[in-house]
Order: sequence, then C-alpha cells, then structure tokens
Amino acid sequence: MQINLNNRDPVYIQVIRYFKEQIATGMFEPGQEIPSRRELANRIKINPNTAQRAYKEMEEQGLIYTERNLPSRITKDEQILGAVREELIVEAVDSFIYSIRSINVPVDEVLDLVKEQYTKESKE
Repeated sequence: MQINLNNRDPVYIQVIRYFKEQIATGMFEPGQEIPSRRELANRIKINPNTAQRAYKEMEEQGLIYTERNLPSRITKDEQILGAVREELIVEAVDSFIYSIRSINVPVDEVLDLVKEQYTKESKE
C-alpha cells in the first residue's frame, strides 16, 4: 500500500482518494477486506485518529462497511462502485477543461487531440 501524501490537502481526504482510486481501478475488489485503522496508520505513517476519520467518512459514503468486530471491507454495492468511478472521471475532466479553457482551445480541436492521444497511448 503506497499513498503519496502531499502538504496541500488534509491527510484523511488523501486516504479516501487513494481508496477511491483503488476501487475505480479494480485494485480493491468488492467485499475485499482492508487493513484495520491501526494497521493503515502504521503502514503509511499517519496518526491513528486520522485513519479513523478517513474510515468513518468512507463508511458514511458507503465505500466501506464494518460488521460488528469483523474487519472492514470494500462495499459490494454496484451503484456506489460505479459512482466512485464516475466521480473520479468527472473530476479529471473538469480539471482538464479548466486548463484548456485558460488557453482558449476550441472544443473540436480539443476532442480531436484527445482522441489522437488516447489512441496513441493505448497502442504504447
């Protein structure tokens, strides 16, 4: 488990983002057991309270669930899993659009370039 933490965003938000990325890419499977809060804190060298906050937030969002004294697991809810993927895609597209608009590139040109680059990257 490798999380690259930055100094800009709260650590618990970065942990949540990491989990969302792992879910969206299929690295974390639905129903997969995840490290305990304390184990996560030890692995990535963060405060256990920060790990607890991240897990609490992920439980509220439905990303993970914990049954009694059993380990926490990734949700099996297909709607939530699909929403995580869509959220990350929309976030990336919004960031891209913001960058492109700042240099006044016409949308048709952008779409052509995106298709070209996407195809090029897929072949490599």
